Amino acid sequence: MKNTTLLDSVFLAVAFALLAGCSPKGSVDPPTPSVTASNVKLTAEQLKNIRLYKVEPATFHRTVETTGVVDFDNDQATSVLAPFSGPVSRLVVSLGDRVKQGAPLAIVDSPDFAAAIGAYRKAIATAQTARRLADLDKDLIQHNGVAKREAEQAETDALNAEADREAAMQALVSLQVPAATIKEIQEGHAIARVDGVIRAPVAGTVVEKLITPGQLLQAGTTSCFTVADLSRVWVMAQVFGSDLESVKVGDSAEVVTGAGSTVFPGVVDNISALVDPDTRSVVVRVVVKNPGEMLKKQMYVRAVLHAHQQTNGILVPVSAVLRDDVNLPFVYATHADGSFFRQHVTLGYRLEDRYEITEGLTTGDEIVVDGGIFVQFMQSQ
Repeated sequence: MKNTTLLDSVFLAVAFALLAGCSPKGSVDPPTPSVTASNVKLTAEQLKNIRLYKVEPATFHRTVETTGVVDFDNDQATSVLAPFSGPVSRLVVSLGDRVKQGAPLAIVDSPDFAAAIGAYRKAIATAQTARRLADLDKDLIQHNGVAKREAEQAETDALNAEADREAAMQALVSLQVPAATIKEIQEGHAIARVDGVIRAPVAGTVVEKLITPGQLLQAGTTSCFTVADLSRVWVMAQVFGSDLESVKVGDSAEVVTGAGSTVFPGVVDNISALVDPDTRSVVVRVVVKNPGEMLKKQMYVRAVLHAHQQTNGILVPVSAVLRDDVNLPFVYATHADGSFFRQHVTLGYRLEDRYEITEGLTTGDEIVVDGGIFVQFMQSQ
């Protein structure tokens, strides 16, 4: 009987196993209930290992840290266009050279000078002849030797010729012909060949050289150089999302290069009205003083923008914020019965060693700011 009972038991076990293996594919085992962390109660001795903090409203100024690129201050940078046409015969300056206003930058073999000088000589001769005839008619009209109408026409021709002479002289001035050369032309002296000289319109540093020897220039069209005053530059900082609300024109800023050994003060003077379609950021322009010209164009820097406008919110020490298994931030808050529980929070702006809490805490809440790791360990026991 005992053997029969044992065999029956084995048969029933095998039968149940076969039935379980033949269950429909659609059947699903009931889900395992998730485990949630329970509140933690500490003894009086254990409470000595933690420090509590009562949440209070705070007023602070936001600081936005971002990256930026150095650019010329276009208000202090001048593009030099070719004032005349012709091939470049020689370059006088190199990149990085500092020049004074009027300093030569390049020499151009331009036919414009010969044409302008010839036109000026003709204009001088025509004006002199027209004036002599007009003065002669004035004398003749007093003796009825010429009609008044002819005398008036001669005066008009003389004035027109003198106007053409002045225009021809201004053409030489615009070509930057030296005043001494213009005077020699006026006195009727022969002059040597005049080369075209491209000169610096302002004092500064040659930051762009856009032409080469032999290149053919077109007057008023070809860009030749860029001369900039590098004592002040622009930093084009990229600001994203909600940080933009904290930045206003006039806010102070700091620009940091390299390892942060040098800090350059600046001021926000423009906020772009457009969003960059590639980075989804907004360009904030910072004007920065550049002593020693240490900031170079296209240099990457770190920009720290200090908001002048005050912000009201809740700040808690960084040490109070922990992370759960899925990396969500939380703090340990006190319950009415004296226990501690996890309160998930939403982090906002970080101000040095404090976090702004936008959701999860209210004024009067009490949280653990030192010893949170200890509470977490006790909770896992």
